Amino acid sequence: MNRLPSHGPDGPDGPDGPDGFDGRLDAKAVAWLDQALAEAAEAAESGNGPDNVAVPRWELRFAAAGRHCGQENADTVRTLLLRRAAADVDTLTRLYQRGTAAERRAVLLTLPHLVPGPEAVPLVEDALRTNDTTLVEAAVGPYAADHLDPHAWRHAVLKCLFTGVPVAAVAGAEHRADGDTELARMLSDFASERTAAGRSVPADLHRVLNMTGEES
Repeated sequence: MNRLPSHGPDGPDGPDGPDGFDGRLDAKAVAWLDQALAEAAEAAESGNGPDNVAVPRWELRFAAAGRHCGQENADTVRTLLLRRAAADVDTLTRLYQRGTAAERRAVLLTLPHLVPGPEAVPLVEDALRTNDTTLVEAAVGPYAADHLDPHAWRHAVLKCLFTGVPVAAVAGAEHRADGDTELARMLSDFASERTAAGRSVPADLHRVLNMTGEES
């Protein structure tokens, strides 16, 4: 019978679930996740930095999450592993740089929970340079809202408009856009360029322009 795993406050039945799972886990997946979380917790107790050539077992499970728990659950499983392992910035950076797009997305989604300062901003900036909308959307979450400087944040908003990522995905947009006359100017210029080229202006552009208080 299918069921969700049961864990403590940081597990799937804590703040991260069970609603965090898009698909149910069968008994085999539950057992796999139990073992993976135990290995991640052990790594947290012993420290995350690799002391030898061997890759920590929980990191191998991080990469294999979709295969064992279903692609629909991979983000949730990977973020659970990162949080249980208390992954530091070095570990997050290594996993991001070596990972697939899906693995990179999980790292980005976990940043607000693991990195209180701006040390991981380079990962967000890297994601925003791509045209992968799943990475762009993950990059404009709460961590970006808290740590991107105004110039970078404005360009992140424009990146969303350009790639079709919904502005609703931009965490803290109303707060950060409020009164931002430079963002309003950039949005107006972008709209003018689109109109001059005979292209439609994204509806979300007017929504953000309204947030700035400069919408006419």
